[in-house]
Amino acid sequence: MEEIEFILDSTKESMVGSIAHLEKEFLNIRAGKASPQMLGSVFVDYYGAQTPLSQIANVNVPDARTITVQPYEKSMLHPIEKAIMIANIGFNPMNNGDVIIINVPALTEERRRDLVKQAKAESEDAKIGIRNARKDANTEIKKLEKEGTSEDLCKNAEDEVQKLTDSFIRKIDEHLANKEAEIMKV
Repeated sequence: MEEIEFILDSTKESMVGSIAHLEKEFLNIRAGKASPQMLGSVFVDYYGAQTPLSQIANVNVPDARTITVQPYEKSMLHPIEKAIMIANIGFNPMNNGDVIIINVPALTEERRRDLVKQAKAESEDAKIGIRNARKDANTEIKKLEKEGTSEDLCKNAEDEVQKLTDSFIRKIDEHLANKEAEIMKV
């Protein structure tokens, strides 16, 4: 009985992790207004090591359409500018000698559709994570059944795992619907 509880708890933990990862990925998908998370995927060559931009510069959002990046070391202006271009996130950084200024362009209809596709792909990845957690749990339950755990207990545990799976898939669909509405709102 404790084994089944453990399996259910670890499955739920894994599914919660999938949702948390999805939420983090959704922060990187911009929906119109500027935010420091938009540069979350930018890594800069900092003395030979690929370092997240946020660790070598101050990233601010003075208004809804502008991001400023002020490096802690002035010598890093050009490498940061280059890293933003290489990251291919659709920004054209401008270097004024002190800070890098990024004007966040208004989203075109085509770009919005691309972002929705990206959000759908991320949510599909999260669903795959949920289904993998279900598969692992069911495999463990089958093992317990072979080791002599009652068939009824195992059947109930499988039903419980399926209920968990369904509820987490619904949460992912809700997150996707919210993100889609946010992206498509002009």
